[in-house]
Amino acid sequence: MTPTLYSPSDVAKLYTPRSQFVTDGMKNRTKLTAFEDKRKVALLTVDGQWDFVSTTGELPVPGATEDMQRLINFIYRNVDQITSNYMSMDDHPPFAIFFPTWWRNRNGEAPGNKDYVAISYADIKSGAWKPIIDPLWSTDYVKKLETQAKKPLMIWPFHCLQGTPGQSLVAALSEAIMYHSAARGSQPTRISKGTNPRTEHYGIFKAEIEDPKDVSTQLNTAVLDAIAKHDLIYVAGEAKSHCVLETMSQLVGYFGRTQPETIKKIRFLMDCTSSVKHPSIDFEAIANTELDKMVQKGVVLVNSTDPIR
Repeated sequence: MTPTLYSPSDVAKLYTPRSQFVTDGMKNRTKLTAFEDKRKVALLTVDGQWDFVSTTGELPVPGATEDMQRLINFIYRNVDQITSNYMSMDDHPPFAIFFPTWWRNRNGEAPGNKDYVAISYADIKSGAWKPIIDPLWSTDYVKKLETQAKKPLMIWPFHCLQGTPGQSLVAALSEAIMYHSAARGSQPTRISKGTNPRTEHYGIFKAEIEDPKDVSTQLNTAVLDAIAKHDLIYVAGEAKSHCVLETMSQLVGYFGRTQPETIKKIRFLMDCTSSVKHPSIDFEAIANTELDKMVQKGVVLVNSTDPIR
């Protein structure tokens, strides 16, 4: 049941989530609590935050507003079937290895905030780019990123900075999660990522390169094992080409090593996610190629209007 207070246009608005949705959820509480569900369904929403979803955000993903509208409708339509809500949130300090503050070129200039500069190990060795913070770690990090993660370091616009409105969940999504929580007696699980300035943290469950000084960058097996206890695992969020794709890769990789049959539980909500647009890199094609590989391992691609099964 969709609350009368909700409008799809709310997704594009920045405001304080209304506690009325908790009250409405309590009034419309289903007969069975989530704890009593015979078929347990998890919804994993990756980074449904203002800076990614809003067209006025710091790192807007084209199509994300509509993705969130469909996802919110999915939540309300299936309140009585969704057991657990998991949501990740980028949570960045202003100085980070993937922000312009960390780097200078040979002229002493920082990367432009919206230039999407890619820095390679060769760039550092040639002096084209120089880390001004933690230079030994930074140089080794970029080298490991190329050899282990098979990618250069991307310098992103400042986004999801700690304590800013852009870092918050889209208010309408937050309201839907609160409504579900009250209606089903189910506590949502919030997963913070990206607080460590020395590494990137695209996927929910581990950083790109683990920092030995910070356990939060290491594989979060506790959350993975909790999610695995569900009968179905739905995944949505932003951006398909980056944080969502890496989250999927971590899910499939971990389950493949520990419990391969669990991969068949994963349902990827194709109409509730979009890719970053880049002038010279087709991130959408890259994401779809990787998803096709996951489908071969058992992942099921679905739309938000499909029945839960």
